[in-house]
Amino acid sequence: MSDLLARRLQIRHFRLIVAIADLRQLSLAAEALGITQPAASRALRELEEIVGAPAFDRGPKGMTPTPLGAGLVRHARNLLDELSEAALEVDRLRTGSGGVVRIGAVTGAAVGYVVPAIQQLKAAAPAVELHVQVATSEELVNGLVAMRYDMVLGRLPPGLSSRDLDLVPAKGERVRLIANARHRAAAAAGLSLAELTGDSWVVQGPGAPIRQALEQTLREIGAPLPGNVTNTSSLLVILALLRDPTVVAPVAEEVANLIVTTASDLCRLDIRETVAVSPYSLITLRARRLSPAAARCHELLCDVLRSRRAGPKAV
Repeated sequence: MSDLLARRLQIRHFRLIVAIADLRQLSLAAEALGITQPAASRALRELEEIVGAPAFDRGPKGMTPTPLGAGLVRHARNLLDELSEAALEVDRLRTGSGGVVRIGAVTGAAVGYVVPAIQQLKAAAPAVELHVQVATSEELVNGLVAMRYDMVLGRLPPGLSSRDLDLVPAKGERVRLIANARHRAAAAAGLSLAELTGDSWVVQGPGAPIRQALEQTLREIGAPLPGNVTNTSSLLVILALLRDPTVVAPVAEEVANLIVTTASDLCRLDIRETVAVSPYSLITLRARRLSPAAARCHELLCDVLRSRRAGPKAV
């Protein structure tokens, strides 16, 4: 019986009984719904025939719900509220003003590209729920393939084909050295990396792009590799170890700029050699269709990538 009722009752029935319960008169309910009073009478009669009992009592003070009608009105309100919320969510998803976006990025890209893009997205669509994960490129690309991310900013691991991926390249990443403001070379200009290899270093582990770029530059200038090294990719650990004025840490330029502008006890060392890392890319799965919110975020990230590759405009 309940299945039969569910199949026969329609949204117009529910809207009508809620309007009658609120306004107490059939004519006012019909007017509020934009239908004629005869149409409202027919719809109410249909509902009462379907449920097999009156939904309202007619009295001098207007129409009041019967116990059965009160139950129907209560469920009708819940149903109409759910439908309204569903319609709102669908509209947000359709326009990109709501929904969920999951982004993965290496540290430098998260600071330099993801943050500006999500600030723009949030300004336009504050209801979008954003998840940003910082990890190594290998973890990120594996997560993308497993569909844990909508998009990632990283580098393709060696041996992985890009056949099923779409890549938008970023500008090459430059490495900067940061240290405590009390470091012996904090005020020096034009230092060589060779003058710092005897210090304590906090570096990403072997095989990490920044580590490889640093070691390649040291080999090119004929300098020894640092001997006192702590391996970590955790920015929090790096910041904690930089309390020691004998420690230096190579980080992406975007990260260095953020650190020295927010931590007055840290500084960027002036190194004359250029340490450059191969560019990363904004990567998506070719066969996966992004939600409107994710597509808008991807568009904003592409805009940031293009503006950074173009560099500052001439004046």
